[in-house]
Amino acid sequence: MNKIDLSNYKNRISRENQLKRLVWNIIWAIFARPLPRRLGNAWKLFLLRLFGAQMHNTSVVYSTARVYMPWHLEMHEYSCLAPEVDCYNVDKITIGAHATVSQKTFLCAASHDISKKDYPLITAPIVIKNQAWIGAGAFIGMGVTIGEGAVVGATTSVYKNVDPWTIVGGNPAKFIKKRNIEY
Repeated sequence: MNKIDLSNYKNRISRENQLKRLVWNIIWAIFARPLPRRLGNAWKLFLLRLFGAQMHNTSVVYSTARVYMPWHLEMHEYSCLAPEVDCYNVDKITIGAHATVSQKTFLCAASHDISKKDYPLITAPIVIKNQAWIGAGAFIGMGVTIGEGAVVGATTSVYKNVDPWTIVGGNPAKFIKKRNIEY
């Protein structure tokens, strides 16, 4: 039988990185979380940029969103991280123009290699393309690309790429139908 030995686990994230995250969390908790949504968005974008995020002036980040490493976040015009989104961006997360990540979604750009006895950290970027919508309470796994205009239904778990202009739902995510915009 195989044996797991977590006593040999080595955190690959540097002490410097851990210190930056500590300072970031204190700054966000004191200077951003108390602010209401509309009041202070420019200030929140400033704080995120101060810690290395690439933020468009029209992007929106709610005060209750949690961004693990701002220096790995890129948000384009009119993109949104809604209330209580958990942006675990150990690797880069990119949110395209006019894309929305709805409340209580978990964006998870890291995991552990369960095939190795010491469970080393593994990471891969997440890309949410332009005009995509991630429904409330969804899970988006590491290495996933959500295609342009795609919709991920509420509480859906996504472990593989989602094709452009499709609607997916369930756990794991399954194709529901093509998305067509009526004018």
